Amino acid sequence: MGGPLSLLSLLCCLTFLLQGAAPATFTITNSCEYTVWPGILSNAGAPPPSTTGFALPPGQTLAATVASAWSGRIWGRTLCATDSSSGAFACATADCGSGAVECSGRGAAPPATLAEFTLAGGTGGDDFYDVSLVDGFNVPMLVAPQAPAAANGSCQDTGCPADLNRACPAELRVAGGAGAQTVACRSACEAFAEAVYCCSGAYGSPAACAPTAYSRLFKAACPAAYSYAYDDATSTFTCAAAGGGYDVVFCPGTSSLKPGGNPEAAAGPTMQFSGAAAAGGLVKSRNAVVVALLVLIVSATS
Repeated sequence: MGGPLSLLSLLCCLTFLLQGAAPATFTITNSCEYTVWPGILSNAGAPPPSTTGFALPPGQTLAATVASAWSGRIWGRTLCATDSSSGAFACATADCGSGAVECSGRGAAPPATLAEFTLAGGTGGDDFYDVSLVDGFNVPMLVAPQAPAAANGSCQDTGCPADLNRACPAELRVAGGAGAQTVACRSACEAFAEAVYCCSGAYGSPAACAPTAYSRLFKAACPAAYSYAYDDATSTFTCAAAGGGYDVVFCPGTSSLKPGGNPEAAAGPTMQFSGAAAAGGLVKSRNAVVVALLVLIVSATS
């Protein structure tokens, strides 16, 4: 019985490799009238993406690859420049503090609009994704699975297409740029550091931490986005068949937030990072293992 059992084990391994190892792709588009510098951060234990930061001029699209079972976040930095004397790179909003265009494992300083992902890979489970304003807001954002929206409500677009900087209360505003205009809107937690706004201490549970006037303002403008820490019921989205890909669009416009795809992400010229070569190497390595397993299967049956 050792022969059939060994053959079955090899077939199971072969099936897993074929289904679960293909990288996922984030197609990131800038529909703003200004340059955005996207940042990408893997969660602890998740492999690094093909890039952790880059410049994206208006109307441009770039594809970044991650592991199929990746988790992490994507955000947009604005008003960035390199200091002429020190050579350090920094951004007025959502800076990651690396001193360079690549964030290299550093996250966004609030306020920052965040797209958050937990991808199931080849496990057969659901992807989870959301757009969060818990750390404040700096740029409108849309997340759209490349799989079509399902009848059961999964695989829906989500995001915050509204420009909250225009409606930001004075006590939450971050000013900068020419004319000291509002460039970001802080969360009440960051602005006041009080437990009632941060859902901490005595307010550290869903039952104790309720929406506040500030989180309700965010929610009214962007109903699908997280407005405070326990805003899960209307802000977490799943997709069982996203096909390994998501569109992420900055400044999508209110008309973009709809089921069934994202035309803005497909409109721009698509370029591929040199980091995709690493993903190609992963696929080649996987194929070599598959070939070796096939040889073993043939040997076992001959």
